[in-house]
Amino acid sequence: MLKGVTIGQFFPGDSLIHRLDPRTKLLATIALIAIVFVSQGFAGFLLIAAFVLACCASTGIHLKFLFRGLKPILFIVLFTFALNLFFQSGTTVLLQLGPVKITAEGLRMASFMAVRLILLVVSSQLLTLTTSPIALTDGLESLFRPLEVVKFPAHEIAMMMSIALRFIPTLMDEADKIMKAQKARGADFETGNLLQRAKAMVPLLVPLFVGAFRRAEELALAMDARCYRGGAGRTRMHQLRFKGIDALAALAVLALLAAVIALNAFHVW
Repeated sequence: MLKGVTIGQFFPGDSLIHRLDPRTKLLATIALIAIVFVSQGFAGFLLIAAFVLACCASTGIHLKFLFRGLKPILFIVLFTFALNLFFQSGTTVLLQLGPVKITAEGLRMASFMAVRLILLVVSSQLLTLTTSPIALTDGLESLFRPLEVVKFPAHEIAMMMSIALRFIPTLMDEADKIMKAQKARGADFETGNLLQRAKAMVPLLVPLFVGAFRRAEELALAMDARCYRGGAGRTRMHQLRFKGIDALAALAVLALLAAVIALNAFHVW
């Protein structure tokens, strides 16, 4: 049930994307998400998907693992598809059963929104799969640093975000172990109505939250024992520097944006 969660996991490698500066990958991910929203047709989505799949293939990460991360949001995708399919108004009726009708416009909008959600998740996964938590923290802190003039806690926010991402797989593994232990004791998480299933989750959530608080306390004690005092006066083993491959990555994303805008302007599919 929980093995499909891939967000927060990092796969070491030596590909071009792995070697990119974390700031480049953060900005490219934000730009890619914006491009997904900018696209107004399936032709743009096809171009974005080709770009993302090419990036994934270059990293050596198997596509099955990448798409396995879609399992946790499958319900949201199907729910969004159904809402747009049955409630989107249109003139071209494809099927009608009493008051419920499916139109060509509703089918197109439902497919459009479902593909958009899938592209958003797949695009975002590349960031965490190819960037270590330490590099992600350094990149976030560097991008937030200009906001320190208005007393914005750049280092603290970056650290919290990276720790949260880092512990998602750990908590998922712990939740899976607790679920298996509760099932061995006779707990049933899969039958009954929605209310009964919600009540059955209590034996899972209570020990999971207790374990999360225990891990947080242990992490705080470990950081305090190592005299961690935040970003003030802190040095880094690896200094962040933009390289030629970062410029090429920026040009590739800009070219993708220009192509999507051109497709929108010519109303291509």
